Amino acid sequence: MGDLVVNRLFLAMFLLLIVAVPLAAADNELTDAEKRDGWVLLFDGKSLDGWTTNERKPSARPVEQGALNPHRCGGYMLIHERQWEDFILTLDFKISPGCNSGVFFRTSPLEPLPGKDSGYNGLEIAIDDTRAAGFHDTGAIYDLVKPNKNNMRPAGQWNHLVLTCNKNIIEVRLNRQTVTMMDLDMWTETGKRPDGSNHKFEFAYRDRPRRGYIGLQDHGGDCWYKNIKIQPLR
Repeated sequence: MGDLVVNRLFLAMFLLLIVAVPLAAADNELTDAEKRDGWVLLFDGKSLDGWTTNERKPSARPVEQGALNPHRCGGYMLIHERQWEDFILTLDFKISPGCNSGVFFRTSPLEPLPGKDSGYNGLEIAIDDTRAAGFHDTGAIYDLVKPNKNNMRPAGQWNHLVLTCNKNIIEVRLNRQTVTMMDLDMWTETGKRPDGSNHKFEFAYRDRPRRGYIGLQDHGGDCWYKNIKIQPLR
């Protein structure tokens, strides 16, 4: 086979690959496919539009290199202005050494319970600079469900998080692996997990609201969030 024919074959294969592999979106943008599938961009990478502290005040922390940083924002968390029920949420996050943060969902920080922090009445995916896989480590549904492993990359590296809330089923995927599952319908007793062990919250989660805000927690240490996108399921 001549060199000209070989070169043409390689060129044809290269062009087929370009057509077959969709271009990824730039940071804080939606792909054409995501737009067609009904995804919503929650953060534009440039402004704080749509985001306030849990006290509905402007964040004291500006956008940093295309990312939101809730640390020292002026509240317990940054919240997005809309409430969501059933959805798929995706985002990328990076923490600093020693950081403690979290992603809240189905939470109502505008209605804090007396003597409790503003995230107490919702659910939280823990994000911490630890390597264990307990109730308070990255990927856990805080104090409720342990992850099956701590799949977070070291501080300073970006991680990809996917949260699915579909009625009673909650799934947390971290860096392409499912690490935590929760069936809310199994949580029938106040302050108890389905296995009978105790947790800190005074709720039977089967009966809790399944709609609320998305929040990014400031609990000590810089952390950055970008590419925050949501696809409603209803």
